Amino acid sequence: MGHGGNVIDELMTDHREVEEIFGRIEALPPGAKDRKTYAEQATMELVRHSVAEEAYLYPAVRKHVDGGDALADRELQDHARAEQIMKDLESREPGDAEFDRLIGMLMTEIREHVADEERNLFPRLRASCSAEALDEIGDKVRQAKKTAPTRPHPSAPDKPPANKLLAPGAGLVDRLRDALTGRGKTDD
Repeated sequence: MGHGGNVIDELMTDHREVEEIFGRIEALPPGAKDRKTYAEQATMELVRHSVAEEAYLYPAVRKHVDGGDALADRELQDHARAEQIMKDLESREPGDAEFDRLIGMLMTEIREHVADEERNLFPRLRASCSAEALDEIGDKVRQAKKTAPTRPHPSAPDKPPANKLLAPGAGLVDRLRDALTGRGKTDD
């Protein structure tokens, strides 16, 4: 993650990357060990993406888009549901039937969220913001993803300013834990 361009292009590229990981999960048989690794990779990407959206995209939607408060609130509800699923998924192993149920729920939730953002939120934001503003938000989103947490924290704040203050510290701890445990790394 961290591709360049305006916020919409940045986030749509993230969406494609997560969908690619979902495709890898779906291509493997139930119980395959790599399903857990790919689920961890998807979680890491989704959490960083969500934290950045919550810090910069949704405040911009509230500020610039007519009806933006309701739109941003709905997106935050989607994030909360997905984050809880990811948290529940963390403790499951790929041979567990609950793993399959949860990963299926996560993929459905994320795919619906992505479709809604791309059909509804992004066009409305593009219509209400200048190209310069979209580029500036894109830069902020890229910066936020660099320090964002990589693990779900369902009880963490999801609105500024608290989320902007706490996310970098949680991100540092998460990245350290990931490095020590090898979380999300394939054996290749």
